Amino acid sequence: MSLFCIADLHLSFHADKSMEVFRGWERYTQRLEENWKAIVSPEDTVVLAGDISWAMKLEDTREDFAYLHSLPGKKLILKGNHDYWWSTRTKIEKFWADCGFDDLSLVHNSACPVGGIAVCGTRGWLYNSETAEDRKIVAREAGRLNASLDEAEKLGLRPVVFLHYPPVYDNMECRGILDILVERGVKECYYGHVHGTQAARRAPVGEYRGVKMHLISADYVKFVPTLVR
Repeated sequence: MSLFCIADLHLSFHADKSMEVFRGWERYTQRLEENWKAIVSPEDTVVLAGDISWAMKLEDTREDFAYLHSLPGKKLILKGNHDYWWSTRTKIEKFWADCGFDDLSLVHNSACPVGGIAVCGTRGWLYNSETAEDRKIVAREAGRLNASLDEAEKLGLRPVVFLHYPPVYDNMECRGILDILVERGVKECYYGHVHGTQAARRAPVGEYRGVKMHLISADYVKFVPTLVR
């Protein structure tokens, strides 16, 4: 039983907002499906770290989640900045249940055990959070991350953190998130949000303040789910 992850799928089967207009995204849903089926088995788990669907309403995500449901493995879903369809946990889980998407679960103020580790995480927020509203959002996201890590402690499992936003970018830190990772002894952090070759050069990959950082945006990893363990 393996654990994989990937972020920023930006599915648009209903929204008609294909990412294929961008360089490197040609045939991206077909490429993702081929790569996924080549390495992920039904017993495996894949963390999807935000920006899942371009749909604006939950009911409009059906085709996008049907596509994910058709792929092998259990899927753990985190929120991204473009997931405007995101509603309450109760509404999302009921919608998935009604659709028969029994392989989808949320990571939201929670942690999910996968083998010997606990999948933890939250959306995160901008590294240059300077306004009062930004600081409020960072505080809320920090609370969600701490809640997730608290659940990992209760499970007695080693936490691995997944975020949508990078906790540091171009040497600018989102201290409210990064300090939690450092202070709570998190050793690995996987994140998305960053697109394009130039932007990826500013994103940390490797150890930063004792935390090993991994960029898993779909275009960066060439639409191949990244093996965690």
